[in-house]
Amino acid sequence: MNTNMFQVSTLQSLALGYTRAVITVDELMKHGEAGLGTFEDVNGEMIAIGGKCFRAMEDGTVEQAADDRGVPFAAVAYMDGCREFELSGDYDMKSLKDELNNRIEEDFGLNSMHIIQINGTFEKIYARSEAPYRSHHVTLKKMLETTQKSFEFCQIKGSLVGVYYPDYMDGINAAGWHLHFVNDERNKGGHVYEIQMTRGKVRLAKRSRIEIQLPKDPAFDTYALKTASKDEIKQVEQG
Repeated sequence: MNTNMFQVSTLQSLALGYTRAVITVDELMKHGEAGLGTFEDVNGEMIAIGGKCFRAMEDGTVEQAADDRGVPFAAVAYMDGCREFELSGDYDMKSLKDELNNRIEEDFGLNSMHIIQINGTFEKIYARSEAPYRSHHVTLKKMLETTQKSFEFCQIKGSLVGVYYPDYMDGINAAGWHLHFVNDERNKGGHVYEIQMTRGKVRLAKRSRIEIQLPKDPAFDTYALKTASKDEIKQVEQG
């Protein structure tokens, strides 16, 4: 059973503006079937699901990502050994995250990483994506202030795909739950910051190992990663 979480670079470096390609989509998808991330120059939001990689563009439309497209930051894993359960009721983002925290706490998993896929029915999905921004040492927050667009999907079926990282790994990735969405038709999606979900079938897998592919580019060493603002990362993560 594969219990690895595979990650490209760190969220700290992305937050500080390192958006160059580290590996390609083709290389990334050899390490997992589900996950999320972004593309070179922060050119859209990544949703990896079912062994395929999709790119949500600035208007919320989705296309399958080309194999040779560059990836500066991502996290993927296989769903080996996943738990499956169903949720029904009225869930917003906070109540969903609370429910998921309870589920991983039952499995003694709060200090572990997790990969998740929720196939659900949604009254609304509030999401965002962005156009490319070609620059370096410009923070992700400043990039998104220029390029980010938000959108709303109503009465839609699709999948939330995401990862959970424990608090002590904050900076390597976002602490807590980080979720992206793609609809069943694979033509709408983005980074999710709020939901109204009525029903969901959950696949949840604990990951106990991590492999991180750091950039080999000498420019990577010009970034002082510990200076990345946790407040800015939190603002970006929450949309």
